[in-house]
Order: sequence, then structure tokens, then C-alpha cells
Amino acid sequence: MDMKDTLGVLLAGGAGERLFPLTRDRAKPAVPFGGHYRIIDITLSNCINSGLRRVFIMTQYKALSLNRHVREGWTGIVAQELGEFFELLPPMQRTGANWYMGTADAVYQNIYSIGSEQPSHVIILSGDHIYKMDYSLMLAHHKETNADVTLATLPIAPEDVARFGVVEVAHNGEIVGFQEKPAVTEVRSPFNPEAVDASMGIYIFNTETLLKALMADAEDPESKHDFGHNILPNLLGKKKMVAYSFVDENKKQQALYWRDVGTLDAYYDANMDLCSVSPIFNLYDREWPIRTRVRQYPPAKFVFGEPGRSGMAINSVITAGVIISGAVVSNCVVSQDVRVNSYSEVDSSIIFSHVNIGRHCRIRRAIIDRDVHIPEGAVIGYDPVEDKRRYFVTPSGLTIVTRDASLFESPVAPEFMQRY
Repeated sequence: MDMKDTLGVLLAGGAGERLFPLTRDRAKPAVPFGGHYRIIDITLSNCINSGLRRVFIMTQYKALSLNRHVREGWTGIVAQELGEFFELLPPMQRTGANWYMGTADAVYQNIYSIGSEQPSHVIILSGDHIYKMDYSLMLAHHKETNADVTLATLPIAPEDVARFGVVEVAHNGEIVGFQEKPAVTEVRSPFNPEAVDASMGIYIFNTETLLKALMADAEDPESKHDFGHNILPNLLGKKKMVAYSFVDENKKQQALYWRDVGTLDAYYDANMDLCSVSPIFNLYDREWPIRTRVRQYPPAKFVFGEPGRSGMAINSVITAGVIISGAVVSNCVVSQDVRVNSYSEVDSSIIFSHVNIGRHCRIRRAIIDRDVHIPEGAVIGYDPVEDKRRYFVTPSGLTIVTRDASLFESPVAPEFMQRY
């Protein structure tokens, strides 16, 4: 399905509080993923592979690295002379003096930019999910059903509904109800009586329907200005809304792969999915490539092979510029320009770029942020009491080490740790 009449709107401005402290200095979509990529690269790759080549990217919080990444890695790959673009849109306050107050308000504040492109359809996307999807198939379904609005849905277990927006779907595929993150629900999918249809946060609107809904929502003082809470429920019964069942392009044995990496543990698990012999999320499919901004580093290198001092990596993702010098790395995702020095052991961890791990270190189940120097002999992930004094530790025991780890040496946890 040709997507030339469709405009993409990618929401990439969320504060990402649940990914703190990884989002202390960067936007959530700019958080590294899979060693080589940023989270936003997954959705942008879906756009390119689907033929969607006009995309507004709406940024807001701590967007410097995100803006630079998109500008240097994505804006030049489309034919700008043909009207194609990946355009960054920070809050420009054309409609008021506020920053984006919700997902719907973010789109409303750019209503003039959307209207100037004169698309027939607008697809709303999120920049913080890991999945492969051909949006052109969803557009074809939207047109075939003569819908005003189409929602992408994913089957989930009934016990997981508290984390999702639940979509009530009739047997003909039309949407007849919404429940926003209910504790429990009696709603079941008409296509699978043991599952519930959840919203993926991906919507296709006829442009006229979207613009009128946004203007009406902007005038409502009681609105949260959110698609899930306001826009979609307000259109229920007034416009034809249909569900589109997610078709996965991942080409793996697992039927459907979709991950919301909005929490530290979910983010960690999605990275670990890449480390197995046959990775659950397939980065190696030439028919559906995942691309990113390419940085110039030398090849990875593994040095020393003597007893007790062998440089090796097992079941790990290793990127350019990495030197593993007489150390053992297992079940890890290692970003560019990392050095792991002799006699160290790193297991089940995510290492961001420009990290130096000193000799005789032992690290497990940790995320090491960029530019961190781990001193010789450091032990991380083995003593939860000591780790909590120095680092950020999730309830599951995942340890996050940032550049200002010395802030955590006080026995009294800072306020942002207490609220986790």
C-alpha cells in the first residue's frame, strides 16, 4: 500500500520518569538499545520499511542528544527534493504558552504543520516501543474498512490489563468500548476468547476527523488532552472506529514481539532478548533492516589468551570500538568504545558507550551509563545492601550505575530513589 498520502506523527517528547536515572540527561527515545541503536530507531526503521517517508517527530524534554541523533542519522536518508522528511518539531507555542500537556495536545500544537502537508491520513506513533510492523498493511485495512479511525491492537493475557488500554472489539472488527488500564475486565477478544485486545498506541486517522477532534479537545477545560483518555472515547459512536490486529514482521518462532520499554526492568529484559543464540528480537533480517546513525570506530578486539586472562565474550552483543582485554563478558550488550580490562567478569549487563571497566571487577545484572569509569576491584550486583548505598537499584535487584554514582554514597537514599 502506497503511503504517499499519509503523514506520520511520532510522539517522542515524554519525560520518561520510569526509566530514571537513564533519562536524567536524555529523552527516553534517545536511550541506547541493543548496543548500536537508540530506542527511537526501531520506530523510524518501521517507517522506512513501510514506505512512510513524511514524519514529524515531536520532541520536548532533554532533547539535545535525540535531536542530534535524528538530524545526523535520519534526515538525510529521505528524498527531500521529493517532499520527504523526518522533521523535528519542538514545542513552538503557536496555540498557547504551554509545553505539550498530553499526547493529543502535542499534536494539536502542531496542527498548522500537519494541515500544511495536506495528508489524507495521519498515523500517530510512539517512540518508545520495540517491535516490527508494516504500517502500510494497517493503512490498507483502514481504507478497506472505510474507517475514520483505526487502532492497532495486541492480544494480551487478562491478568495484564492494568498496564494497558483495553479495547472492546465487536465481531465485525468495529470498536465499541474502551477501558483505560482497568484493574480487571470481563472484556475478551472476539478473535481469541482467552485474550484481551490492548491498544498499542498506534492510530490512523482520516485527517479531517483528527483535526476536528483535536480542536474540540483543546476547548475542553476538563480534558487531559490525551488520545487514550479523551480523543478516542469522545469519538466512540460518532465515527467509525475499527481495530487492526498487529501483524509481526519479526520472523521468529514467537508469534508476536512487542515490548513497551517504559520501565528499567522492561528495558533490561528487551536488551537481554538480543543475547541468546537465536535472539527473540531479530536484528539480522535483511528484509526488515533496523538502521541507525553510524559512528566511526575501529573493529572490536579481544586480546590475551593465557590461563586466567583470556579476552572473550559469550552470548553477547559486542559493537565497534570495544576492547575486551583479558576479561570475560557473558550475556551482555556492550555499546561502542568500551574497554573491559584484565581479570574482570561482567555478566548479564548492559554497558553504554565510552565506559572503562578496571581490572579485577565483578559486575552482574547492571546497567552502566555512558562515560562511567569503574575503578579496579569494584564489585557491583552481588551485595544489594552496599549497592543501594552507592547506586540506583530497582526492586528486582537491577543496579544502575551513572556518572555521578558518588551521589548515592549517603546511607539515606535521595528523594528520587525513595519514590521508585
